[in-house]
Amino acid sequence: MYLKPALSASALALALSLTAVSAQARDIVMGLIPAENNEEMVQKFEPMRQHLEKKLGVKVKVFTATDYAGVIEAMKKKRVDIAWFGPLSYYLAEQEAGAEAFAVGIREGSSSHTYKSLIIAPCDSGIKSIQDLKGKSVAFVDPASTSGGLMPTYMVKKETGMMPQDFFGKFTYAGSHDAAELAVKNKTVDAAADNDITYEKMLANGLISKETNCVIKESDPLPGSPLVYRGDLPADMKAKIRDAILTAHKDIKVTGYGNLSHYVAVSPKDYQMIRDMVKELGLQKKDLLK
Repeated sequence: MYLKPALSASALALALSLTAVSAQARDIVMGLIPAENNEEMVQKFEPMRQHLEKKLGVKVKVFTATDYAGVIEAMKKKRVDIAWFGPLSYYLAEQEAGAEAFAVGIREGSSSHTYKSLIIAPCDSGIKSIQDLKGKSVAFVDPASTSGGLMPTYMVKKETGMMPQDFFGKFTYAGSHDAAELAVKNKTVDAAADNDITYEKMLANGLISKETNCVIKESDPLPGSPLVYRGDLPADMKAKIRDAILTAHKDIKVTGYGNLSHYVAVSPKDYQMIRDMVKELGLQKKDLLK
């Protein structure tokens, strides 16, 4: 019986190296949660996508979904390698997909990556506080949003002793921060949750005004929305991604969520506040990944 000769050591080494090159050369996919209009989010991150592509030497594609859970699920299924999440959606991606936070944007004129959750009401509504929202129609953003879900839930529970769905008369999700602001402006709801990034941007663009949309409550500072990668990516790829993001301001005008000057390093421990809030509110993953 004739047996094929085994691969020589050199041929085997070549095959393994070609496999490694092929694995490294595959496209990198970056996921973006729909905090605002998806088209706008993709446009905002485009300079960073191009920069990553140049630095990594591979094609970088963008993935979006209709809700936060869709991006988390894509990372879980290894269809997304890098993602921009909010703090809570990062926490969920950490639980579901082994995500690791590595960078966060610093807004122009600031030295901190923190931001705040806001509760907004029509200025002429007479609504001045969370207590005034009892029995009213209120829209949050998404169950997996931090400033548009977790933090306003925490604020309502702390002030009223009740969860939003029990305190409000009608409780809905707008799907994005800009949609929540427009719902207030158009008076389709009595109030909505947002954050100071989208609120200031929409004011600057004339989409809302301080005569239509008034802040009735703001939160304590929240840790900024991080860029994360899958924990099971090769260590050298993580290092290349991290270096490309943290030094991007030396080569380009960096972009992302809000008007940014640069990115700084963060680690999973910087988001302990989020884990603590989830625990304190007794929220389960099924409550946040609807």
